[in-house]
Amino acid sequence: MAKRNAGSNEGFRETFNREIGLSHPRSISRRICASEGIVKKLDLYGKLKGHEGCVNAVEFSSTGDILVSGSDDRQIMLWNLLNGTRTLTYPSGHCENVFQTKFLPFTDDRTIITSGADGQVRLGQILENGKVETKRLGRHRGRVYKLALSPGDPNVFYSCAEDGFVQHFDIRTNSPTMVLYSSPFTHGCRRHHSSSRIRLNSIATDPRNPHHLAVGGSDEYARVYDTRRVQPAPVCRHVVPDPPVNTFCPRQLRETNSVHVTGLAYSQNGGELLVSYNDEHIYLFEKSMGFGSSPVGVSAEKLEEMEEPQVYAGHRNAQTVKGVSFMGPNDEYVMSGSDCGHIFIWRKRGGKLVRAMVGDRRVVNQLESHPHMTFLASCGIERSVKLWTPVSNDVVSLPENIEKVMESNRVGREDQSRVTLTPEVVMHVLRLQRRQTSAFTERRYVLADVDDGDEENEARFISGLVAGEDVSSSERECNMS
Repeated sequence: MAKRNAGSNEGFRETFNREIGLSHPRSISRRICASEGIVKKLDLYGKLKGHEGCVNAVEFSSTGDILVSGSDDRQIMLWNLLNGTRTLTYPSGHCENVFQTKFLPFTDDRTIITSGADGQVRLGQILENGKVETKRLGRHRGRVYKLALSPGDPNVFYSCAEDGFVQHFDIRTNSPTMVLYSSPFTHGCRRHHSSSRIRLNSIATDPRNPHHLAVGGSDEYARVYDTRRVQPAPVCRHVVPDPPVNTFCPRQLRETNSVHVTGLAYSQNGGELLVSYNDEHIYLFEKSMGFGSSPVGVSAEKLEEMEEPQVYAGHRNAQTVKGVSFMGPNDEYVMSGSDCGHIFIWRKRGGKLVRAMVGDRRVVNQLESHPHMTFLASCGIERSVKLWTPVSNDVVSLPENIEKVMESNRVGREDQSRVTLTPEVVMHVLRLQRRQTSAFTERRYVLADVDDGDEENEARFISGLVAGEDVSSSERECNMS
């Protein structure tokens, strides 16, 4: 009763302050959007159908009335959320699955950037007559899962890929610049090849400091780089990895070599960083929880003194490269998809699971929160985009079988962690991966004799990327209809 009275008094005080002009008129609406009661009422509102493959990417426009989606069918679709209709479809120009779609800010939702499994980063420009012009802005050697905008800039953005590079794009120029190269801490400054790079899966820009980029990939560390301190373009044959300004990792996962980062997200004020791991939990780090420029050699005493990050558990992240994101006007919640097909929403403070709902028959990959309302978009293995709003009349925040679902996720995660690989098996897998990478490069880029063991060709390829040259004039472009 005391808690209820306290909440009533607080609500009355906020209403009174608004009426006499001491608080912003939006404060109450924002408070309602962040209330746990509203979040618990989230339910399926509708489906956007049109794609012919798995939907991998969704994003709202800045006003929140348009949604853009990308899929394995290589099509980009724009949806009017007011009436649930598809307003535009155009071929992305990618040769393989589209992994990311984003509106560039302050472009009237007419400029869209995309990335995909073919290593390309592309631009789609919606013209006044409704037609779309697309072009390739750049490419990586490997899949490009994520793009990151530069806050408030309609021209600049970044990409990260499995080749370990972060590229800087300015759509006013004709070529990208490689900003930084990420390498394992234990390998030091070795030559760029498959065993000495971090295959990057995610990238995020600090909204309060656009020079700070967080990246994560094939090891356990989330790295934060300052773009003002890194080498603008590695033109030499021996690529020197760039040192980060800060690194983050849960204490128990340090130097385990058993997990990798799949998703990153900064809070609105830039003071917190969400890190999602494959077959592990989600962790929330504050800036003070970092190891500094290198986690190597951190003393046991310092580790004991460091504050532990907040943990969000119950889901499973093993089958796909899943993202993670905040929800709420002040980032009051954390949300993620899961291999069990559920959407998980936790309260940020304390990590309490407040809502779980079935979002896909197989796997939920991505979740996107509306910029102004308690409204979500999700996508996964199914061929539709699902919309979620607080429409449920019955507040049943957690399914009856949620304990069984979470236990099944836990058992699957622990069974996977028990699998041990001998050095012989590891080397065999690396050899297979190297062959696949070589085949991918030859098939997509038609480069003559590009191989990790051929330093001269590799240096020419890197220099060509930096200079904006087309390394091979015979490179195949996708046919556009």
